[in-house]
Amino acid sequence: MKLFRMLGRSIRDAFKSVIRNFYLSLASISCITITLIIVAVAIIASLNVENFTKEIEKDLTIVVFLDNDVTEEEIEDTEKSIKSLTNVESYIFKSKTEVKKQMQEESEVFNTVLNNWDENESPLKDTFQVKVKDVEKISATAKRIEKLNKVSVVRYGEGMVDKLIVAFSSVEKVTYGIVLALILVTVFLIVNTIKLTISARKDAIEIMRLVGASNFTVKTPFIIEGMILGLFGSIVPVLITTYGYLAFYKHFEGHLFSPLIELIKPEPFIYTVSLIVIGIGILVGMIGSASAVRRYLKI
Repeated sequence: MKLFRMLGRSIRDAFKSVIRNFYLSLASISCITITLIIVAVAIIASLNVENFTKEIEKDLTIVVFLDNDVTEEEIEDTEKSIKSLTNVESYIFKSKTEVKKQMQEESEVFNTVLNNWDENESPLKDTFQVKVKDVEKISATAKRIEKLNKVSVVRYGEGMVDKLIVAFSSVEKVTYGIVLALILVTVFLIVNTIKLTISARKDAIEIMRLVGASNFTVKTPFIIEGMILGLFGSIVPVLITTYGYLAFYKHFEGHLFSPLIELIKPEPFIYTVSLIVIGIGILVGMIGSASAVRRYLKI
Protein backbone atom coordinates (compact mmCIF):
# COMPACT_ATOMS: atom_id res chain seq x y z
CA MET A 1 0.00 0.00 0.00
CA LYS A 2 2.85 2.35 0.84
CA LEU A 3 4.34 1.80 -2.62
CA PHE A 4 1.01 2.59 -4.32
CA ARG A 5 0.62 5.74 -2.22
CA MET A 6 4.13 6.81 -3.15
CA LEU A 7 3.48 6.17 -6.86
CA GLY A 8 0.17 8.05 -6.68
CA ARG A 9 1.92 11.00 -5.04
CA SER A 10 4.70 10.85 -7.66
CA ILE A 11 2.18 10.89 -10.52
CA ARG A 12 0.36 13.83 -8.94
CA ASP A 13 3.64 15.74 -8.44
CA ALA A 14 4.70 14.95 -12.02
CA PHE A 15 1.48 16.42 -13.47
CA LYS A 16 1.82 19.47 -11.22
CA SER A 17 5.41 19.92 -12.36
CA VAL A 18 4.40 19.78 -16.04
CA ILE A 19 1.78 22.48 -15.46
CA ARG A 20 3.95 24.58 -13.12
CA ASN A 21 6.88 24.56 -15.58
CA PHE A 22 4.61 24.97 -18.60
CA TYR A 23 7.03 26.66 -20.99
CA LEU A 24 9.89 24.27 -20.28
CA SER A 25 7.49 21.34 -20.58
CA LEU A 26 6.20 22.76 -23.86
CA ALA A 27 9.77 22.97 -25.15
CA SER A 28 10.33 19.31 -24.27
CA ILE A 29 7.02 18.25 -25.84
CA SER A 30 7.80 20.24 -29.01
CA CYS A 31 11.22 18.61 -29.22
CA ILE A 32 9.70 15.14 -28.84
CA THR A 33 6.91 15.93 -31.34
CA ILE A 34 9.23 17.14 -34.10
CA THR A 35 11.64 14.24 -33.81
CA LEU A 36 8.87 11.63 -33.46
CA ILE A 37 7.23 12.89 -36.67
CA ILE A 38 10.50 12.23 -38.50
CA VAL A 39 10.89 8.90 -36.68
CA ALA A 40 7.32 7.89 -37.66
CA VAL A 41 7.96 8.74 -41.32
CA ALA A 42 11.23 6.77 -41.24
CA ILE A 43 9.49 3.76 -39.63
CA ILE A 44 6.69 3.81 -42.24
CA ALA A 45 9.25 4.07 -45.06
CA SER A 46 11.47 1.29 -43.66
CA LEU A 47 8.56 -1.10 -43.06
CA ASN A 48 7.19 -0.49 -46.57
CA VAL A 49 10.63 -1.09 -48.08
CA GLU A 50 10.93 -4.29 -46.05
CA ASN A 51 7.45 -5.38 -47.18
CA PHE A 52 8.22 -4.61 -50.82
CA THR A 53 11.49 -6.52 -50.56
CA LYS A 54 9.71 -9.57 -49.13
CA GLU A 55 7.06 -9.43 -51.87
CA ILE A 56 9.79 -9.28 -54.52
CA GLU A 57 11.57 -12.18 -52.85
CA LYS A 58 8.38 -14.25 -52.85
CA ASP A 59 8.08 -13.83 -56.63
CA LEU A 60 11.71 -14.64 -57.37
CA THR A 61 11.75 -17.94 -59.22
CA ILE A 62 14.48 -20.04 -60.76
CA VAL A 63 13.22 -21.41 -64.07
CA VAL A 64 14.92 -24.69 -64.98
CA PHE A 65 14.64 -25.72 -68.65
CA LEU A 66 15.24 -29.41 -69.37
CA ASP A 67 16.70 -30.96 -72.54
CA ASN A 68 14.29 -31.74 -75.36
CA ASP A 69 15.06 -35.45 -75.27
CA VAL A 70 14.52 -35.86 -71.51
CA THR A 71 12.63 -39.00 -70.43
CA GLU A 72 10.06 -39.43 -67.65
CA GLU A 73 12.61 -41.27 -65.55
CA GLU A 74 15.19 -38.51 -66.01
CA ILE A 75 12.59 -35.90 -65.06
CA GLU A 76 11.97 -37.80 -61.79
CA ASP A 77 15.71 -37.98 -61.11
CA THR A 78 16.08 -34.23 -61.70
CA GLU A 79 13.13 -33.56 -59.41
CA LYS A 80 14.73 -35.60 -56.62
CA SER A 81 18.01 -33.71 -57.06
CA ILE A 82 16.26 -30.31 -56.91
CA LYS A 83 14.23 -31.39 -53.88
CA SER A 84 17.39 -32.42 -52.02
CA LEU A 85 18.94 -28.94 -52.23
CA THR A 86 18.85 -27.23 -48.82
CA ASN A 87 17.92 -23.78 -50.15
CA VAL A 88 14.92 -25.00 -52.18
CA GLU A 89 11.60 -24.08 -50.54
CA SER A 90 9.19 -25.34 -53.21
CA TYR A 91 9.01 -26.20 -56.89
CA ILE A 92 6.47 -26.80 -59.64
CA PHE A 93 6.97 -28.99 -62.69
CA LYS A 94 5.39 -27.90 -65.96
CA SER A 95 5.52 -30.05 -69.03
CA LYS A 96 5.94 -28.47 -72.45
CA THR A 97 2.26 -29.23 -73.12
CA GLU A 98 1.23 -27.28 -69.98
CA VAL A 99 3.55 -24.42 -70.90
CA LYS A 100 2.04 -24.29 -74.38
CA LYS A 101 -1.51 -24.25 -73.03
CA GLN A 102 -0.67 -21.47 -70.54
CA MET A 103 0.94 -19.32 -73.24
CA GLN A 104 -2.03 -19.82 -75.56
CA GLU A 105 -4.42 -18.69 -72.82
CA GLU A 106 -2.37 -15.59 -72.05
CA SER A 107 -2.05 -14.23 -75.59
CA GLU A 108 -3.89 -14.51 -78.90
CA VAL A 109 -0.58 -14.02 -80.73
CA PHE A 110 1.00 -16.97 -78.90
CA ASN A 111 -2.14 -19.00 -79.53
CA THR A 112 -1.93 -18.43 -83.29
CA VAL A 113 1.81 -19.11 -83.51
CA LEU A 114 1.81 -22.21 -81.30
CA ASN A 115 -1.13 -23.75 -83.15
CA ASN A 116 0.96 -23.77 -86.32
CA TRP A 117 3.81 -25.65 -84.64
CA ASP A 118 3.83 -29.39 -84.26
CA GLU A 119 5.59 -31.17 -81.40
CA ASN A 120 8.88 -31.52 -83.32
CA GLU A 121 9.03 -27.83 -84.27
CA SER A 122 8.06 -26.43 -80.87
CA PRO A 123 10.95 -24.71 -79.01
CA LEU A 124 9.16 -25.17 -75.68
CA LYS A 125 10.77 -27.29 -72.99
CA ASP A 126 9.72 -29.11 -69.83
CA THR A 127 10.48 -26.85 -66.89
CA PHE A 128 10.78 -26.68 -63.11
CA GLN A 129 9.88 -23.41 -61.39
CA VAL A 130 11.88 -23.30 -58.17
CA LYS A 131 11.45 -20.95 -55.20
CA VAL A 132 14.30 -20.59 -52.71
CA LYS A 133 14.36 -20.03 -48.94
CA ASP A 134 17.15 -17.46 -48.94
CA VAL A 135 17.23 -15.17 -51.99
CA GLU A 136 20.75 -14.04 -51.15
CA LYS A 137 21.87 -17.58 -52.04
CA ILE A 138 19.76 -17.78 -55.21
CA SER A 139 22.81 -17.45 -57.47
CA ALA A 140 24.62 -20.37 -55.80
CA THR A 141 21.46 -22.50 -55.90
CA ALA A 142 20.93 -21.74 -59.60
CA LYS A 143 24.52 -22.78 -60.37
CA ARG A 144 24.05 -26.08 -58.53
CA ILE A 145 20.84 -26.81 -60.47
CA GLU A 146 22.54 -25.92 -63.75
CA LYS A 147 25.06 -28.72 -63.19
CA LEU A 148 22.34 -31.38 -62.88
CA ASN A 149 21.96 -33.99 -65.60
CA LYS A 150 19.51 -33.13 -68.43
CA VAL A 151 19.28 -29.48 -67.39
CA SER A 152 19.57 -27.30 -70.46
CA VAL A 153 19.32 -23.72 -69.19
CA VAL A 154 18.70 -22.03 -65.83
CA ARG A 155 17.31 -18.51 -65.58
CA TYR A 156 16.32 -16.34 -62.60
CA GLY A 157 16.88 -12.78 -63.83
CA GLU A 158 20.51 -12.95 -62.83
CA GLY A 159 22.31 -9.64 -62.65
CA MET A 160 19.19 -7.56 -62.13
CA VAL A 161 18.00 -9.73 -59.21
CA ASP A 162 21.40 -9.59 -57.52
CA LYS A 163 21.47 -5.79 -57.85
CA LEU A 164 17.91 -5.48 -56.49
CA ILE A 165 18.74 -7.62 -53.45
CA VAL A 166 21.81 -5.51 -52.65
CA ALA A 167 19.90 -2.25 -53.23
CA PHE A 168 16.93 -3.16 -51.03
CA SER A 169 19.21 -4.53 -48.32
CA SER A 170 21.12 -1.23 -48.30
CA VAL A 171 17.91 0.84 -48.17
CA GLU A 172 16.62 -1.24 -45.24
CA LYS A 173 19.85 -0.73 -43.30
CA VAL A 174 19.89 3.01 -44.01
CA THR A 175 16.27 3.55 -42.93
CA TYR A 176 16.75 1.54 -39.72
CA GLY A 177 19.94 3.50 -39.08
CA ILE A 178 18.05 6.78 -39.54
CA VAL A 179 15.37 5.65 -37.06
CA LEU A 180 18.01 4.72 -34.47
CA ALA A 181 19.92 7.99 -35.01
CA LEU A 182 16.73 10.03 -34.61
CA ILE A 183 15.88 8.26 -31.37
CA LEU A 184 19.35 8.99 -30.01
CA VAL A 185 19.04 12.65 -31.07
CA THR A 186 15.64 12.79 -29.35
CA VAL A 187 17.14 11.42 -26.12
CA PHE A 188 19.95 13.99 -26.29
CA LEU A 189 17.56 16.91 -26.86
CA ILE A 190 15.18 15.78 -24.14
CA VAL A 191 18.00 15.35 -21.63
CA ASN A 192 19.05 18.95 -22.25
CA THR A 193 15.54 20.42 -22.12
CA ILE A 194 14.59 18.47 -18.99
CA LYS A 195 17.93 19.49 -17.48
CA LEU A 196 16.67 23.09 -17.48
CA THR A 197 13.49 22.04 -15.71
CA ILE A 198 15.41 20.10 -13.08
CA SER A 199 17.95 22.88 -12.54
CA ALA A 200 15.09 25.25 -11.73
CA ARG A 201 14.04 22.89 -8.92
CA LYS A 202 17.38 22.20 -7.27
CA ASP A 203 16.35 23.84 -4.01
CA ALA A 204 13.20 21.71 -3.73
CA ILE A 205 15.22 18.56 -4.43
CA GLU A 206 17.85 19.49 -1.81
CA ILE A 207 15.08 19.99 0.77
CA MET A 208 13.68 16.53 -0.10
CA ARG A 209 17.15 15.06 0.42
CA LEU A 210 17.60 16.86 3.75
CA VAL A 211 14.32 15.50 5.14
CA GLY A 212 15.49 11.99 4.35
CA ALA A 213 13.85 11.26 0.99
CA SER A 214 15.48 8.32 -0.79
CA ASN A 215 16.92 8.52 -4.30
CA PHE A 216 13.94 6.49 -5.54
CA THR A 217 11.47 8.97 -4.01
CA VAL A 218 13.27 11.93 -5.57
CA LYS A 219 13.77 10.40 -9.03
CA THR A 220 10.36 8.78 -9.51
CA PRO A 221 8.37 12.03 -10.12
CA PHE A 222 10.92 13.13 -12.73
CA ILE A 223 10.80 9.77 -14.53
CA ILE A 224 6.98 9.87 -14.54
CA GLU A 225 7.17 13.48 -15.76
CA GLY A 226 9.35 12.27 -18.63
CA MET A 227 6.73 9.62 -19.45
CA ILE A 228 4.01 12.28 -19.50
CA LEU A 229 6.06 14.56 -21.75
CA GLY A 230 6.78 11.62 -24.07
CA LEU A 231 3.09 10.68 -24.19
CA PHE A 232 1.98 14.25 -24.96
CA GLY A 233 4.77 14.61 -27.50
CA SER A 234 3.61 11.51 -29.37
CA ILE A 235 -0.01 12.68 -29.86
CA VAL A 236 0.64 14.84 -32.94
CA PRO A 237 2.97 12.27 -34.60
CA VAL A 238 0.32 9.56 -34.06
CA LEU A 239 -2.38 11.74 -35.67
CA ILE A 240 -0.08 12.55 -38.60
CA THR A 241 0.87 8.87 -38.94
CA THR A 242 -2.75 7.67 -38.88
CA TYR A 243 -4.47 10.23 -41.10
CA GLY A 244 -1.42 11.05 -43.21
CA TYR A 245 -0.77 7.45 -44.20
CA LEU A 246 -4.48 6.85 -44.90
CA ALA A 247 -4.53 9.86 -47.24
CA PHE A 248 -1.22 8.80 -48.83
CA TYR A 249 -2.47 5.25 -49.40
CA LYS A 250 -5.76 6.41 -50.95
CA HIS A 251 -4.07 9.03 -53.13
CA PHE A 252 -1.72 6.47 -54.69
CA GLU A 253 -4.40 3.72 -54.65
CA GLY A 254 -2.20 1.38 -52.64
CA HIS A 255 0.74 1.47 -55.07
CA LEU A 256 3.80 3.70 -55.34
CA PHE A 257 4.86 4.64 -58.90
CA SER A 258 4.04 1.14 -60.18
CA PRO A 259 1.62 -1.71 -59.40
CA LEU A 260 4.72 -3.72 -58.55
CA ILE A 261 5.48 -1.46 -55.56
CA GLU A 262 2.55 -2.25 -53.29
CA LEU A 263 2.12 -0.27 -50.08
CA ILE A 264 1.18 -1.93 -46.80
CA LYS A 265 -2.57 -1.76 -46.16
CA PRO A 266 -3.43 0.92 -43.56
CA GLU A 267 -5.14 -1.42 -41.10
CA PRO A 268 -3.72 -2.66 -38.78
CA PHE A 269 -0.44 -1.13 -39.98
CA ILE A 270 -1.20 2.43 -38.78
CA TYR A 271 -2.17 1.16 -35.33
CA THR A 272 1.06 -0.82 -35.04
CA VAL A 273 3.16 2.19 -36.07
CA SER A 274 1.17 4.44 -33.69
CA LEU A 275 1.87 2.10 -30.77
CA ILE A 276 5.55 2.01 -31.70
CA VAL A 277 5.66 5.84 -31.82
CA ILE A 278 3.89 6.15 -28.45
CA GLY A 279 6.22 3.53 -26.95
CA ILE A 280 9.28 5.36 -28.26
CA GLY A 281 7.96 8.68 -26.93
CA ILE A 282 7.30 7.32 -23.44
CA LEU A 283 10.55 5.35 -23.30
CA VAL A 284 12.64 8.25 -24.57
CA GLY A 285 10.96 10.60 -22.08
CA MET A 286 11.77 8.21 -19.22
CA ILE A 287 15.37 7.74 -20.35
CA GLY A 288 15.82 11.48 -20.86
CA SER A 289 14.47 12.33 -17.39
CA ALA A 290 16.38 9.57 -15.61
CA SER A 291 19.60 10.53 -17.38
CA ALA A 292 19.15 14.22 -16.59
CA VAL A 293 18.50 13.53 -12.90
CA ARG A 294 21.41 11.13 -12.57
CA ARG A 295 23.98 13.14 -14.51
CA TYR A 296 23.20 16.69 -13.55
CA LEU A 297 21.90 16.39 -10.00
CA LYS A 298 24.25 13.60 -8.91
CA ILE A 299 21.40 11.62 -7.31
